[in-house]
Amino acid sequence: MNKRTYSQALALALGVAGSALLAAPAMAELERISAAEGAEVYFIAPEDGATLSGPVTVRMGLTGMGVAPAGADFPDTGHHHLLVNMPLEEVDLGAPLPFTDHTRHFGGGQTEGRLELEPGEYTLQLLFMDYRHVSFDPPLVSDVITITVE
Repeated sequence: MNKRTYSQALALALGVAGSALLAAPAMAELERISAAEGAEVYFIAPEDGATLSGPVTVRMGLTGMGVAPAGADFPDTGHHHLLVNMPLEEVDLGAPLPFTDHTRHFGGGQTEGRLELEPGEYTLQLLFMDYRHVSFDPPLVSDVITITVE
């Protein structure tokens, strides 16, 4: 095998192996941990049924646990996520939550955020997750609220 052929074969092998290594954690179910007993997550604002002008300010509440940035592995802590027009049943609770327009992350430990939403009706639900962006077991979620953006 000449140098060029060897280099191409090595690059292909490393590419395939690297892709498999990168895909493995995403495909594997991560062990979910329990939230603190009695913990609750809820909306402070907006209120269910509110009609608002954009941008929409969302204030997130939590009792029974603490808020910490993503990656900070402290007992009884996690961080907020917001499901926008996404039913909880469509979320893979055993895997890290992807970053999309329907799954908003507050991984810096924020308890307030602003959303740029087009005019229309939206359902919102808070999902409090652990330091890995993985759901607690059972999931720690707020009630679903509906808002209208003018």
